[in-house]
Amino acid sequence: MVCALYAVLGALLLIKFSFDVVRLRMLYRVSYGDGGFSELQSAIRVHGNAVEYIPIALILMLFMEMNGAETWMVHVCGLLLIAGRLMHYYGFHHRLIRWRRSGMSATWSSLVLMVLANLWYMPWELVFSLH
Repeated sequence: MVCALYAVLGALLLIKFSFDVVRLRMLYRVSYGDGGFSELQSAIRVHGNAVEYIPIALILMLFMEMNGAETWMVHVCGLLLIAGRLMHYYGFHHRLIRWRRSGMSATWSSLVLMVLANLWYMPWELVFSLH
């Protein structure tokens, strides 16, 4: 399944973002919250933002693939998602609002495309079946 590739890439991003938070917590000796350190606050938000978007995107991607969407469609949505998350990270890390905005646009575009693909490929006869 193609979706597994993007699940692995998404998991690798989450691991990287989590390591960033842990590294900064150790550096600044902060156990809870951000301790008032903007760099740690940014790392926490990058990780949190990825946690908010990647799981639902992967669920939509899996259903899209299971419902019979073309392989190239799954790749387009997966690449948009991963590129969006990387652009958002880069923009947040370097305080470049244009990169953050572009990353969120790519992420939202992938989500909208997956929602539309799921609606298109949905086995409606099974959804409305009484059996």
